[in-house]
Amino acid sequence: KRRCTSPDGKICSNRGTCVCGECSCHDVDPTGDWGDIHGDTCECDERDCRAVYDRYSDDFCSGHGQCNCGRCDCKVGWHGRKCEHPRSCPLSAEESIRKCQGSSALPCSGRGKCECGKCTCYPPGDRRVYGKTCECDDRRCEGLDRVVCGGHGSCSCGRCVCERGWFGTLCQHPRQCNMTEEQSKSLCESADGILCSGKGSCHCGKCICSADEWYISGELCDCDDRDCDKHDGLICTGNGICNCGNCECWAGWNGNACEIWLGPEHP
Repeated sequence: KRRCTSPDGKICSNRGTCVCGECSCHDVDPTGDWGDIHGDTCECDERDCRAVYDRYSDDFCSGHGQCNCGRCDCKVGWHGRKCEHPRSCPLSAEESIRKCQGSSALPCSGRGKCECGKCTCYPPGDRRVYGKTCECDDRRCEGLDRVVCGGHGSCSCGRCVCERGWFGTLCQHPRQCNMTEEQSKSLCESADGILCSGKGSCHCGKCICSADEWYISGELCDCDDRDCDKHDGLICTGNGICNCGNCECWAGWNGNACEIWLGPEHP
């Protein structure tokens, strides 16, 4: 039942039945598409996006937004839980998005909400995500253990500035090594005896994956980040870390590609 437990501690969010560790959600569309209730733990209820519930109606978010896991993501110029309230703004929708986009490929760098040309970054109140277009994401300086820059540097706009004697994207490699070359190589060999899977170099018992192949990762350079799900062209939507083919989402984000915001609503 642990796999069926939703973040709020309920089995299948009280909207489904747990069978062999998987939730069978109530009201599943018989065509095989998503029904009104879906998600790994039935946490998404699209009925919450409708002004008046009618299972045969597509009137989500009052026609002024997109429903994401039971929450309305309103179009520019609208607000409210169901995008029912118009918001006055002197900018056109195109001008607003252009101001929020800046040099990024996506408005607010895919990490925030654009309203009248200004970005409000996700998650609300998290100072690690900031900038005029939410372009700085200091969560990128944290490893899977949540340690910033390996404890050997500081983070500046999503990039690690390493202390003297350390290097690497997360300052994880010491410049000096107390191992012999043989000892170091033995720790970098994969099961087939190939050093760093043939896709990197070995330094002090750790693999440094080739910079020419940005998508190669893993302790032995045996993972391909291109295997992680994408949304809007971004791996893990920029809201998580790709861990050997699977997205590890940051707090508040959900979905195979960390594309669904389930955290607190914007003020």
